[in-house]
Amino acid sequence: MPVEHEQERDGDTRPSASSTQAVKPSHRMAVLGSLVATLVVFDQATKAIVRATLPLYDSVIVIPGFLSLTHVRNTGAAFGFLNGVQFPFKAAVMTLISLVALVGIILYGIRATTNQPVSQMGLALVVGGAIGNLIDRMTAGHVVDFVDVYWRGWHFWAFNAADAGISIGAALLIIDMIRVDRHVSTTA
Repeated sequence: MPVEHEQERDGDTRPSASSTQAVKPSHRMAVLGSLVATLVVFDQATKAIVRATLPLYDSVIVIPGFLSLTHVRNTGAAFGFLNGVQFPFKAAVMTLISLVALVGIILYGIRATTNQPVSQMGLALVVGGAIGNLIDRMTAGHVVDFVDVYWRGWHFWAFNAADAGISIGAALLIIDMIRVDRHVSTTA
């Protein structure tokens, strides 16, 4: 009799190794690919709407004292890092850095042996966001940001849907890494 059945008879209600891998890898990849594609399409669509309807540096208040849509350009890295710094071939350098980072993330995702849906979803969101921002860098030399969250005189960095996907994906990866139950042996 297989080990997982003996554990179930002894009152262990944890799922067996075979039941946690019930989703076929091809189906899982299709779902994750759809998540990446959906984020890229949504990101590019929202940026196109902002470019078409909101002049650069103009704002529309959504929630007074908290949220506006403000059309800005980020020529730097995440959170506006290096945005105000000018140097030769900056757009090409930032595009190359973004491309190298994306390739690194994809290679990590391919080599990762995790079957954990949380980490796979996190990686898919990071990849989708990275692709969305890379498209901007390759086509325009900058990233369009427009979500402006603020409180009194303090403004968070303006961001977009791709940035939100990257941030949520990174949070999911961190949550998955610190989950204690994942590292507990089920053979004891």
